[in-house]
Amino acid sequence: MAAICVFCASSRTLEPSWLDIAAQTGREIARRGHTLVSGGGCVGMMGAVADGARSGGGHTLGVIPQLLVDREVADVSADELIVTEGMLDRKNVMIEKSDAFLTLPGGLGTLDELFEVWTTATLGIHRKPVVLLDAGGFYTGLVDWLVGLAGTRFVSRSAIDMLAVADSVPAALEAIEERLG
Repeated sequence: MAAICVFCASSRTLEPSWLDIAAQTGREIARRGHTLVSGGGCVGMMGAVADGARSGGGHTLGVIPQLLVDREVADVSADELIVTEGMLDRKNVMIEKSDAFLTLPGGLGTLDELFEVWTTATLGIHRKPVVLLDAGGFYTGLVDWLVGLAGTRFVSRSAIDMLAVADSVPAALEAIEERLG
């Protein structure tokens, strides 16, 4: 089974529907026998995905920088919790520990993580699947813009093809599993 890294929002002020999607993602990862790799936080969608995975009997690995541990937002219920010096170290450990990446709705930090793993995949630094969950059309505008960039040659068609876009949690995990072989 795979270690699937989930990038998502950690905001405390999210609508319940986003938290439900995160919890569903965690449960589905566990149901399929995969390990969840997360940003190690206990709040927002990040906390919900980890709680969902654990409720389904899944193994959770959190990676969190010390500055967030100091703010008391660490997922102390994680099966494994790795504390890093900073945000860049956190991202590098998450990439190293994961076999695939799934991006749920989120803000700047989530987009940073998505573009990091997608860019490094296009450069051949890794061959790990990168999947974007476009729940409720959350990322439709972004995806349309990115596809449009292929026409300008600022982004290659092969780079666009490396990003799988799914509209449901089961479809996102199926895309990961298909790409893992």
